[in-house]
Amino acid sequence: MANDNKVDPKLPQLLHDELPKEHEDALIRKLHLVIRYAIKVLAVLMVLVIIWGVLDVIYVLYSKFISPPVLLFEVSDIFVIFGAFMVVLIAVEIFINIRLYLGTNVLPIRLVIATALMAIARKVIILDISTISAQEMLAIAAIVLALGVTHWLVGKQE
Repeated sequence: MANDNKVDPKLPQLLHDELPKEHEDALIRKLHLVIRYAIKVLAVLMVLVIIWGVLDVIYVLYSKFISPPVLLFEVSDIFVIFGAFMVVLIAVEIFINIRLYLGTNVLPIRLVIATALMAIARKVIILDISTISAQEMLAIAAIVLALGVTHWLVGKQE
């Protein structure tokens, strides 16, 4: 099936028709410009969050390595480390969503769904089964199932 996300480089592309630079109302034009700059600020802030998250992963690894027993991880330590890694990966996915939002006229639905799947996967990976109820477990399972089916259906459509 043809990919509708392909853009013909010969044709001028309008980025975000919902925030046009040309609008009959001067106030709306200025507000659209403010929103565009706000999104760029969000992208810069997300990069700072990613850098901070990488530093946190390094700190978590270091602190787990030097705590007794030295150079050995307990199972709970591994879950903490996995959680720290997953948070950074989710932040990277969010940055990619922001970058695609700024640079294309296509809303990356599949990527947004994949980001949500990664976030719920992080929850599942670090889940302490002894602290949650059966209802919470069923709710998480329903979210995973719904996101998985949605991701599959969107991918099948493309």
